[in-house]
Amino acid sequence: MVMASGWASGVNAYLCVVVLGLFGRFGGIEAVPEALTRTDVLIVAGVLYALEFITDKIPYVDSAWDTISTLIRPTAGAVIGLLIAGDASSLEQAVLATTGGGAALVSHLVKGGLRLIINTSPEPVTNIGASIGEDVAVAGVATLTVVAPEVAAVVAGVLLVLGIVLLVLLWTRVRRGYRRFKAWRERRAAIALE
Repeated sequence: MVMASGWASGVNAYLCVVVLGLFGRFGGIEAVPEALTRTDVLIVAGVLYALEFITDKIPYVDSAWDTISTLIRPTAGAVIGLLIAGDASSLEQAVLATTGGGAALVSHLVKGGLRLIINTSPEPVTNIGASIGEDVAVAGVATLTVVAPEVAAVVAGVLLVLGIVLLVLLWTRVRRGYRRFKAWRERRAAIALE
């Protein structure tokens, strides 16, 4: 549960809290920490998710939001991991909090990097599609976290690895395109000077 909820928190912490909290509150899933099922927590997470839902669709605004969320998402992953640890020993709690926070940090960095690359595209469709895809993935992984935690951990791990691979591939293409553009611009400047 910690790995999967950490991955989900790194992509969209508020949606992860809402999904887990609703399952705990209305689904009777005892594995969900009671703190996530509180009315005030669900309302705040729901309002913040609505705000993120909108900002995540707007090019460059989404990257600014991701920058702000760099502290929030990994912290949420660590807190959820700690809450899931419950009555475990101090060492187990520390390991689970670190696992949740670490998974959240890596998935957040992958998301932020991919969104920066997507923002180089001149049209908004890719941003909207990426945002909706992220929300569906987070809701799915968070749901699997309470229904089938082992499957959720595998899915989150696969998504994390795929995200890293995609980030590296796209980043190399963007760098190659930038170098070509820079060389073209230099050639034009040289021709203009002649």
